[in-house]
Amino acid sequence: MTDGVDDGKPVYRAVIVRSPEAEAIIPPRSTAVPSNSTKGACTQRDRHIHAIQERGRLGWQRAVRCTVRYGRRSLGEVAMMRDKQVIGRILRAGNLPAGKVETAVGSRVTNIITSLSIPATRKVA
Repeated sequence: MTDGVDDGKPVYRAVIVRSPEAEAIIPPRSTAVPSNSTKGACTQRDRHIHAIQERGRLGWQRAVRCTVRYGRRSLGEVAMMRDKQVIGRILRAGNLPAGKVETAVGSRVTNIITSLSIPATRKVA
């Protein structure tokens, strides 16, 4: 699950290579068109585009939400937004090793902030 910025053949191809039975839940861009597949096989992306054309974007989201909890994708987007607010949009390090350290520190800070703000919940019988 990801946002529309990752919509494209390379991402879908990577998902299939990693796990052939997985379904990629990526909202196609508003300008997306089905591929010119000569094999006759409809790709996951093509099925998403056709569903949006038939049901509209919200109808597609509802259909996907029922099968794979589309809301989890939204939570992932919120987590990335929070990460960018804490760490910043760009790395300040000048080289790769320092960039890895900066990313690790930023992730640790984000995890600490998140753990402080999540309330402890208990099931009441």
